[in-house]
Amino acid sequence: MSQENQESRQPVLFLPHGGGPCFFMEWGNTWDRMAAYLRSVSGTLPRRPDAIVVMSGHWETDEMRVGSAPHPPLIYDYYGFPPHTYQLEYPVPGAPDVAAKALGLLRDAGVVCATDPGRGLDHGVFIPFMLAFPDASIPVVEISLPRTMGAADVLQLGQVLEPLRSENILLVGTGMTYHNMRYLMRPDAVSDARSVAFDNWLQSAVEAPSDLRRSRLMDWERAPFARDCHPQPEHLLPLMFAAGAAGTDAGHRDYSDVIMGKALSGFRFG
Repeated sequence: MSQENQESRQPVLFLPHGGGPCFFMEWGNTWDRMAAYLRSVSGTLPRRPDAIVVMSGHWETDEMRVGSAPHPPLIYDYYGFPPHTYQLEYPVPGAPDVAAKALGLLRDAGVVCATDPGRGLDHGVFIPFMLAFPDASIPVVEISLPRTMGAADVLQLGQVLEPLRSENILLVGTGMTYHNMRYLMRPDAVSDARSVAFDNWLQSAVEAPSDLRRSRLMDWERAPFARDCHPQPEHLLPLMFAAGAAGTDAGHRDYSDVIMGKALSGFRFG
């Protein structure tokens, strides 16, 4: 790839989406730093993307699906929060043409896949995007996370969709680098050295050279306290999607915080 093309294509992001609709309710200053980070994202891009393709930890399917709704509704898939958080709006357009491109790349790679014209955007997408892309004008295509796929498979999905970056399409994974709900939002939460150890391991893996990064992320379950931080992997696997789409681009941790005692991070590639 020429230097000009390398510099003009979009990076790849892994964004933390917070806890439910946390940025839009009273929660003290708990989520302020994460909110500020998300608000800063668009200003770091080389130019305004023509579309965004995003994988969230909140759309798991048996087989790969690509959302193709021209006007995706919102899915308020969180529970027990104030009534006004179920009235939040993010009237972003979809991009059926981009969905078709993604579908073609996936099928050409042998991935069993179909479009889903009825699927809306879950809170793992619209909550962080309301801060990161608040004017709701950049079309969004959400892709699913197949339940049967492990880290190596999801890394491969990202690699398959990497060419979209050169078409001014931003690829994003959203999730959380710590997601053990038994402990995450406990009112008596204290600093957790296990989450810090795992988060530091993630930083080391992401910032390694691309070939070593891939092998480390494929083997994430061997990381310190991996299963303590992720009893189930669905909130971590979108990071694998982002790393796969990075190709040989360098990765780095561009957000780091401790929230309710748990270390949480965001990452950028390219």
